[in-house]
Amino acid sequence: MSQLTVLIDYDSGNLHSAEKAFQRMASEADAGTVVVTSDADVVANADRIVLPGDGAFPACKAALMAKDGLYDALIEAVEVKARPFLGICIGMQMMASVGREYTDTDGFDWIDGAVVPITPQDPSFKVPHMGWNDLIIDAAHPVTQGIDTGDHVYFVHSYHMQVRDPATRLAHVDYAGDITAIVGEGTKIGMQFHPEKSQSTGLRLISNFLQWMP
Repeated sequence: MSQLTVLIDYDSGNLHSAEKAFQRMASEADAGTVVVTSDADVVANADRIVLPGDGAFPACKAALMAKDGLYDALIEAVEVKARPFLGICIGMQMMASVGREYTDTDGFDWIDGAVVPITPQDPSFKVPHMGWNDLIIDAAHPVTQGIDTGDHVYFVHSYHMQVRDPATRLAHVDYAGDITAIVGEGTKIGMQFHPEKSQSTGLRLISNFLQWMP
């Protein structure tokens, strides 16, 4: 049976470019079907879950919770059924224990850590952190196979995750200080940058995720 990957639509970002990138790589890797959905039943029964997100942590969390049954379906798929999960941008940040943007907001607590403001040590470095930056790989992972330190990806964000267990941080970038780029724990992985906008490096990461068998 062909696997189904869902990109969760909860009105927190334009999913067109992500949908096209995931569909392209699924086709190239013969990795099943990719759909964008806000249907809780489809999410609960999917083989892989992708949670994108643009904007502010509290607004994204509220929007997710407001969609009837969607949060419960996400928990069932990821925590109960242990389906592979990928969080992108705010989708990654919500994996943390807490977000501290505007007000403290509970995350999913899948990665022990907090989402805090970016504070570059050099004031000439602007916030938001926007544009291309070189990954620094901290730990090997199947989803980062073929990705090397120095490969560049595309960021747009003002907050980042500080993890409490260094083993959960798979990659970071230097932006006048450490910025967490990729986190992972068990069947879950998150990317602060936008893989769908990161050209060949991002497409390789998407392909790896679609074929990952944790």
